[in-house]
This record gives sequence, C-alpha cells and structure tokens, in this order.
Amino acid sequence: DGSQTRSFCFVDDLVEAMVRMMAQEDDVGPVNIGNPNEFSIKELAEAVLELIPESKSEIKYLPLPGDDPKQRKPDIAKARKIIGWEPKVQLKEGLSQTIAYFKNLDMGRYKKPTDHTAHENTEKQSKKRKLEDGK
Repeated sequence: DGSQTRSFCFVDDLVEAMVRMMAQEDDVGPVNIGNPNEFSIKELAEAVLELIPESKSEIKYLPLPGDDPKQRKPDIAKARKIIGWEPKVQLKEGLSQTIAYFKNLDMGRYKKPTDHTAHENTEKQSKKRKLEDGK
C-alpha cells in the first residue's frame, strides 16, 4: 500500500559526510549518515508525479518483497557530534535536481534497464512456502 517508509539523502550530502569522515583523525567506529526525515514510498511516488506533470506514469501497488523493511530512519546524532554534519537537501529539492539531471541526459546512449523481478520472486517464494507448509 506504499506505507513503508524510507529516508532519502541527496548524493551531494552523502559525499560531504564521507569527505568529513575521511578528514577526521579519530577512530570512531560506524557513523550513520543519511536523512532522518522519513517519507512513505507512496509520498515519494506522488512527489515524482507532481514534479513531472507530463508523465503518463501511474502508481502501481505490488506485494512487498519478502525481506522489505517497513521502516528506515537513520540516527545521525553521532554524525552531528563528530563531524558536524547533517543533510541540507530535502526530498523535493533533491528530486527536482535529479529530474533535471535526467531530462538533460541523452538516454539513447544507455541500454534499457532490465525488468525488475523482486516482486515476482517474492510471490514465487510465498507460494512455495505455502505448498511446503500444506504437506
């Protein structure tokens, strides 16, 4: 139903965090980087359609892959403390920049992407488990 959440972080923000991590000298162990603002997958899809009004795409609801987490939200407190970092680019601004980037690409230079089959594989695994459980 698109209610599972994700935290989207613009690549420029991620690179900035990585550069800051490499520049500091202390061994601090793992540090979460990312954007702590959560958005549902449905909100993401709706935002994309809003930003590309000429799109003929429709939102299609599929079963979740079996290993799909319902929620993702990084705790970036350690990144704030150690490297003084937090993301600056929010979702709609990042989507706008990404859409503009792809609109300017000569897509004829790239191969067509392969079909996405995660949902099909999950459905097959689910059916297989049901058959095994029914024995």
